[in-house]
Amino acid sequence: MTGLPSDTSPGPGCGTLGAFTRAQLVRLCDVAGLSAADTETYAHTLIEALGPAAERSLALPPPGRTFLSDDHTPVEYSLSFSPGRAPALRVLVEPGFGADTRAENGRIGLDVVRAMARRWDFSTERLDEIEDLFFPAKPKGPLALWIALELLPGGVPKVKVYLNPAASGAKRSAKTVRKALRRLGHTRAYGALPKADGHPFLALDLGRWETPRVKVYARHPGLSATEAGGLSRTGSGPGPAEIQEFLRATAATDDLDRRPGLTCHSFTETETGRPSGFTLHIPVRDYARDDREVLDRAVDVLRGHGMDPAPLIRSLSALTTRRPKDGVGLIAYLALAHQQGHPPRVTAYLSSEAYAVTPPTKLARRAAAGV
Repeated sequence: MTGLPSDTSPGPGCGTLGAFTRAQLVRLCDVAGLSAADTETYAHTLIEALGPAAERSLALPPPGRTFLSDDHTPVEYSLSFSPGRAPALRVLVEPGFGADTRAENGRIGLDVVRAMARRWDFSTERLDEIEDLFFPAKPKGPLALWIALELLPGGVPKVKVYLNPAASGAKRSAKTVRKALRRLGHTRAYGALPKADGHPFLALDLGRWETPRVKVYARHPGLSATEAGGLSRTGSGPGPAEIQEFLRATAATDDLDRRPGLTCHSFTETETGRPSGFTLHIPVRDYARDDREVLDRAVDVLRGHGMDPAPLIRSLSALTTRRPKDGVGLIAYLALAHQQGHPPRVTAYLSSEAYAVTPPTKLARRAAAGV
């Protein structure tokens, strides 16, 4: 691959979590074409969101486990590509990382969201409407609250929060999602969703969104390309053939028999109950020997959708000095997204690897039909 370093990563244990992830974000902002002033604003925001964890030495193990990444770094990045446009850079962070309890983790997360709302003058009313559903006295499940920031020119990001439908127990996840949708005015939305094996996340757009969304994620173990082609409920956007080809091209197989695939349906209007957006997320790190394979597939997919892969190639060297063939998971997911009124997007989810690099697997590459 061109544009990638040949030396290996210095590895974890160098400096603090905040310094490590701040430097990564600064380099990624350059890849995304953000100004120096915006870059400094967003780097400072990341450090603030991490709180005390930012000062923790990487010579120490993670203070807790986080569902956000495989190596328990509480930060993930993503680049979202559209035809003819610079990619949009996002950063996902768990503000309560390292808290003693899940309840404290959630309280910290809510405090950070509300501080952002005061800073950037947006409402948390929709989050307030459903807070009790996702923040019980003794929450369960793998997370409490994550914050995603889409880093726009001008220093004011779009904000999205991820919530845990299993907070009151995994068996109550569906009921929690249904109640949340109803409170938010989407009384018919849950009935439009495809069958799935649980809902790992519910997300809310807050802040500077033209049309704020409620997003419901679903888990699909053993998902085949044929099944994936029938999951969208939007009535528009990529058709079954395009969705099937995306799964095959990114996973190099016809079925996801390891880590499950994820779908996301987003809702913006309340009259019909029909979703306005659909995304298919492929956990590519579980279906490749190393990141070189994943990058090759991602480049082909981007080019096939009329998108420039150069920023993705540059982003890997912005994150690490290790070679793609020396690990797997730097690109964790690839996703095909459609939102009504917009062209399809391809998103690459990028790992920080602040604490660990997953070594290449012995997984033999399998030729999928049509790949």
